[in-house]
Amino acid sequence: MTAADSADDPRIGRARASAGIVQLALQQIEHDLADVADPAVLAQMLRELFREDDPPGGVFGSLAQLLTAAGRTADHIEHDKDPDTADNEVSGLLEEAAAYIGDSAGLNLHYATRTLHPAGERL
Repeated sequence: MTAADSADDPRIGRARASAGIVQLALQQIEHDLADVADPAVLAQMLRELFREDDPPGGVFGSLAQLLTAAGRTADHIEHDKDPDTADNEVSGLLEEAAAYIGDSAGLNLHYATRTLHPAGERL
């Protein structure tokens, strides 16, 4: 596939549109956060990003799943390109990014929400 072919790929347009929708949704949340004065409300809004009871169900989990899927695709591309020397560098980087979102970012957000409003913690 050439660069010209990839520019015509409808998946690129769908990805661009979907990313735009996500950006608008996150901007709305950011705007709503500016008016919050109650720590319990702030904690609950943040918990929607990372769900302690269902990590794949939150925004962070969805983004991690997307990066994991991209890593699997990159792995296939790297292997198909040169099966003998495929070192899975790109797929490894994407999998690390997915793990960071779920583990490091998610855990920090969990600690922050627990500090803001421990009684609201989901079990």
